[in-house]
Amino acid sequence: MTHQQINPEGLLPPVGFSHAVVSPPGRTVWLGGQTGHHGDGSLDEGLVAQFRQALRNLVTVLEHAGAHIEDVVSMQLFVTDVAAYRAAPKELGAAYREVLGKHFPAIALFGIAELLDPDAVIEIVATAVIARGADA
Repeated sequence: MTHQQINPEGLLPPVGFSHAVVSPPGRTVWLGGQTGHHGDGSLDEGLVAQFRQALRNLVTVLEHAGAHIEDVVSMQLFVTDVAAYRAAPKELGAAYREVLGKHFPAIALFGIAELLDPDAVIEIVATAVIARGADA
């Protein structure tokens, strides 16, 4: 079975990973961790700004894999400061709806000590299942 690696231009170039892998024939897309990095490697400050950009990166990878946000069935959020996440529900919700609309997959939040980039405060991992066929 051949797996297709998805690494869109405009995102931070992957080193030792892929942004996503699509596996036919079931058309499941496993997205690698998306942080709030811009394609040039820059990173905005603050949880809400990084969350918004990480979601935008997730959408970019999904689109390049032939998927849509509605295909996402699961997301895991890894944050370095759970208290900051709890303190900003309205702002985080607004950022989520701005980028992803009202699609709410199964979501889990994990508090972690740190991410690879010490300035990153959130990383999002997701799984999507493309149900409309391989050519959609």
